[in-house]
Amino acid sequence: MNIGNDFAKTVDILHRAMDASMVRRDVIANNMANADVPNFKRTVVNFESELKRALDSETEKPALALTLTDEKHIPNWRAQDYRRVEPRRVLDYVTTAKNNGNNVDPEEEMMLALQNQMSYTLMAQAQTFEFGQVSLVLR
Repeated sequence: MNIGNDFAKTVDILHRAMDASMVRRDVIANNMANADVPNFKRTVVNFESELKRALDSETEKPALALTLTDEKHIPNWRAQDYRRVEPRRVLDYVTTAKNNGNNVDPEEEMMLALQNQMSYTLMAQAQTFEFGQVSLVLR
């Protein structure tokens, strides 16, 4: 898919972020369901930071760019395509919240669920706004 304008890129990024939000919802639900299981380790989803890094790589270039005179040379910088960024589930092995080895804090998970729902709603409203602008232009 060739994305050549800001509208298509914005809609694509919002779509990917909403998909990541759905993955995060499933992860939070799984964490809550296993809150009392001994030695269960909670999972978190990493997406936004990777997406930001990919988007920043499109505009930032190194201070010293190496000249490539052969196709076998390894470049010192490559722009990362944001379309290749996927939500990643990561187990939290470092912390322990309970004596049984479980590290799920139900209050924190509920706050994360609320934050995730609010983010999803905001992204849905942004999608509605973007398509509303197109509709307004087409009238």
